[in-house]
Amino acid sequence: MLLIKNGTIKTMAGPDIPQGQLLINGSKIVAVGPTVDAPADAQVIDAAGCLVAPGFVDGHCHVGLDEEAIGFEGDDYNEMTDPVTPHMQGIDGLNPMDEALFDAYSHGVTTAVTGPGSANVVGGTFLAVKLRGKRVDNMVVKNPVAMKIAFGENPKRCYGRSQKMPMTRMGTAALLRDILARSKNYLEELEAWEKDPKEHKKPAYDAKLQAMLPVVRGEIPLKSHAHRADDIFTSLRIAKEFGVGITLDHCTDGHLIAGELAQEGKPCLVGPTLGDKSKFELKDKSWDTPRVLVENGLKIAIITDAPVIPLRYLPLCAGLAIQAGLPEEEAWKAITINPAEIVGIEDRVGSLEPGKDADVVIYQGNPLRDIQSKVLYTVMDGEIAYQA
Repeated sequence: MLLIKNGTIKTMAGPDIPQGQLLINGSKIVAVGPTVDAPADAQVIDAAGCLVAPGFVDGHCHVGLDEEAIGFEGDDYNEMTDPVTPHMQGIDGLNPMDEALFDAYSHGVTTAVTGPGSANVVGGTFLAVKLRGKRVDNMVVKNPVAMKIAFGENPKRCYGRSQKMPMTRMGTAALLRDILARSKNYLEELEAWEKDPKEHKKPAYDAKLQAMLPVVRGEIPLKSHAHRADDIFTSLRIAKEFGVGITLDHCTDGHLIAGELAQEGKPCLVGPTLGDKSKFELKDKSWDTPRVLVENGLKIAIITDAPVIPLRYLPLCAGLAIQAGLPEEEAWKAITINPAEIVGIEDRVGSLEPGKDADVVIYQGNPLRDIQSKVLYTVMDGEIAYQA
């Protein structure tokens, strides 16, 4: 067993616990409180004067698929040969040996939701993974968590220059409607065959339509890359038409349309906000966005879109949102429990509670307030994965 004691424990499930104790048995947290009943032979980490927090969770990135310092050989996140590729799976492009993963967890980010990029109208599935390991199959928290779709400039740029659909936003919407309509028909035919195989013929296997079944069955949402207000509304319009779930990823213009988004109530994963306005649809990018969305009652996560912003800077992004007026506790939620809840992994990560995975980070200083704060220990699944 591992006992962490004397630190301020930020549970994200209730009030902070000054000079608290946290007990780990195997890969799970078994007790958290002012005092816990720990065996005499437990390994002890004295966190006096330190902050003990859950490992951070990034709700949208491409870590492991768009690798560090490699270029083409490590570029495995956009299958730019067909604008509709729902049968691509992020798990098949993720390299656990990418140095960005160690860089992340040695700076407190222990879980990431990662997957295909935004070149295609439908890009494939995202998954949630722990960022430590040699074999991705053993790192999975949940797979799949969502189906990536993309609006705006990226699909237009990638295919329009080859005189191939989509050249326009209309084309992007049309391709998405087409695959959703065909997927619903495929599901109806499949269900009819399963109910009465004598009266109905089994539909011919189609890899794309088969991959879309979890979406049209309501098992996973669409993960919508949309920066500009009109693209956000188009994604919502289509999701409503087909009765499927959706999250609003990037949501750059969210602060401009917060009242309308509040009526929809969909989760917003905001970012990457740190950096330049590299294209027209980012012209209104602002650190005000997280604050305004929260003020309008929306659940948000702050994201890096790594490698756009390296994962290690996720707490810095939360800190800059605080500087722009986001309450500090909301900023903590936006990189811990909120992204975990949005993708359905809150039973394992995002807070320090008995029964959850023992992903615990001990900080010297507050990483959301102090740029000079330092990770002293990262514990993942009950093991010390990093020690300063």
